[in-house]
Amino acid sequence: MKFFTKEVKIAIAAIIGIVVLFYGLQFLKGLSMMGNDDSYYVRFSDVSGISASTPVYANGYKVGVVENVDFDYTAHNKIVATVGLNKQMRVPRGSRAEISSDLLGNIKINLILGDDPINIIAKGDTIPGESEQGMMSKIGALMPAVEAMMPKLDSILTSLNKLLSDPALSQTLHNMEGMTGELNATSKELHHLSASLNREVPNMMQKANNVLDNTEQVTGNLAAVDVVGMSASINQTLANVNEMTRKLNSNEGTLGLLMRDATLYRNLNAVAVDADSLLVDLRYHPKRYVHFSIFGGKK
Repeated sequence: MKFFTKEVKIAIAAIIGIVVLFYGLQFLKGLSMMGNDDSYYVRFSDVSGISASTPVYANGYKVGVVENVDFDYTAHNKIVATVGLNKQMRVPRGSRAEISSDLLGNIKINLILGDDPINIIAKGDTIPGESEQGMMSKIGALMPAVEAMMPKLDSILTSLNKLLSDPALSQTLHNMEGMTGELNATSKELHHLSASLNREVPNMMQKANNVLDNTEQVTGNLAAVDVVGMSASINQTLANVNEMTRKLNSNEGTLGLLMRDATLYRNLNAVAVDADSLLVDLRYHPKRYVHFSIFGGKK
């Protein structure tokens, strides 16, 4: 009798399909098909969203998955999650597991590793767990503060509406538009002025260089002046002036005598008076002094 009958082949194919389906489901769940992970236990008070195949991360890298979740009725209603971690993973003492979720609602467990690299949690030990305060929880905590701010926001919006409806605001915006136009015009004038300066600066620099050249020439001329000889001449002139002043103040010379001899002054004054009298008499009696005749006259 032939063993591999049609029925046996169908049974073998069904068994292989079931095995492949089982391991395929395990693979899709992220579970290790060969059972090579080390199992640890994590206690939570709330495991909302946690299920088998939930990924476990350490420092952003996937190191394992949740294998099972059980409710512990004997430990103050704690929930124990069995997680399988890679055999090479070392969990230091003081580490903790934290349930977190992203904006899309994907749940994961983050291992917050401790700072003690020597003391390692043994395989099968329990890791303390906690839930991360998600976005919605944070928003819920902010709601009382938001509710307290609502009356103030309403008052602010009312004041803002009054401000926006004030005609003065419209006038101010109109004035600002005019100021903007004036600023644009001023900017254009500054641009033209800058362009003019750019054209004139080379000429100004050339003139400045010429002035510097002239200054150097004048400085050279001043350096060529015989200051010592000039000073000697000035000193000689001052000495002559002092000598002349001394002679004027003394009785030496005519000018000194004129300035200091009173008798000479009176004589000169008398001579001037006599000359004046002579001129007056000459004007009134010219015939006494001048005889003029065409045909001659008596002596």
